[in-house]
Amino acid sequence: MHTLVELLNVSHADAWELIERENQGWEFYFIKHALDQNRVRNTKTIDIKVYCQLEEGFIGSASGCFSPSLSKEEYEKEIAQLIENAKLVKNPYFKLNEPKEGKKQDNGAVDVSMIAKDFIETMQEVEETKTEDLNSYEIFVDEVRVHYQNSNGVDVESVYPSSMLEVVVNARKEDHEIELYRMYHSGTCDKQSIKEELANTMRYGKDKLIAKDTPALQKADVLFTTSAAIDLYDDFIDQMSGAMKYRQISNAEKGKPIIEGASGDVFTIKAVPSLPNSSMNQAYDAEGAPIYERVLIEKNIAKNFIGSRQFCYYIQEEDTFIPGNYEVSGGSKKEEELREGNYLEVVEFSDFQVDTFNGDMAGEIRLAYWHHDGEVEVVSGGSISGNLRELAKNMFASEKQKQYNNYKIPALTRLNDVIVTGITRNEED
Repeated sequence: MHTLVELLNVSHADAWELIERENQGWEFYFIKHALDQNRVRNTKTIDIKVYCQLEEGFIGSASGCFSPSLSKEEYEKEIAQLIENAKLVKNPYFKLNEPKEGKKQDNGAVDVSMIAKDFIETMQEVEETKTEDLNSYEIFVDEVRVHYQNSNGVDVESVYPSSMLEVVVNARKEDHEIELYRMYHSGTCDKQSIKEELANTMRYGKDKLIAKDTPALQKADVLFTTSAAIDLYDDFIDQMSGAMKYRQISNAEKGKPIIEGASGDVFTIKAVPSLPNSSMNQAYDAEGAPIYERVLIEKNIAKNFIGSRQFCYYIQEEDTFIPGNYEVSGGSKKEEELREGNYLEVVEFSDFQVDTFNGDMAGEIRLAYWHHDGEVEVVSGGSISGNLRELAKNMFASEKQKQYNNYKIPALTRLNDVIVTGITRNEED
């Protein structure tokens, strides 16, 4: 890094950013509960981004990712090429971050062996049945060390754990068998959460084998009780992105409601520096800015835009950063209230998306529970759709929150009058 700083300082770049990222990881691959293989890896990469002043009011940039094994002469050549590439890009001028004191962080080593041990013990303790069990699972635990420097004198480091658990669950009924795949991201191991999630997955697998076709409900209330709800709240968060605001994709205005005419629950959404077991507990963002708590939306009122230095500079937002963790306040309802009346509880989507441009949402139903007239039917197939920004006017959520890695959101969210397209089969079918 010292050599690269020297090379960049004597180059023809008007500004530069330098990131050294090192991952020390442990990996484990299990078939059933038998260890098939494991390995330790240590990888390091260097990211370089250079800026060139163009005509007044404009700046060009170019970046590349390089191996730390390059020689000084090879790096000198690569930097010269990046500078030439930067002259071909034309963006409105902006300044890089200046040095600012951030959250104090212990930059000592992350104990990847202990985190891996916790994951392995947790998976060994997962309760299985004769018809629902674990087919296989893979555990990845990393210590991530990110060292950022720029030409304005910013020189900061973040060290944090990042883990991933991939699981395949099998469910059987007579001669029919299905697999359900799961991927969980976290920092350290949340034993209780993993056990609960896998218990639910096994139940979903068992129920999927007896599911009927989703009826054509036309419109119905839909209850979100799984991680798909993140996409709902992400749409609100996106409205407060500096990039979205500059590109005129977001219509949010400070001091004005995010959802006009809201008669349901209103939410406060914050960017927070850390959450328990999150894989995004960094002291500084990817541009060297310190991460701290910032209210983005307060009870449905837009408060602060946030995001990359470039776009926040364009919309004259200072002291911003790229968040890693988000917290959404709980709603006004107890779970029992949200489960009153008739509603479709969708727990598995083949895919679920919310369009950032206009709020249109759609998802194909893989597994759901149709609660009606005091009964519960397991159903599959069909889809839900609607416009979230209209549906959010009468959206309600639970007081209780639930965390999914770097998002803490209401545990249950209910949307009213969602379009539900069921499956219609011919009599011959």
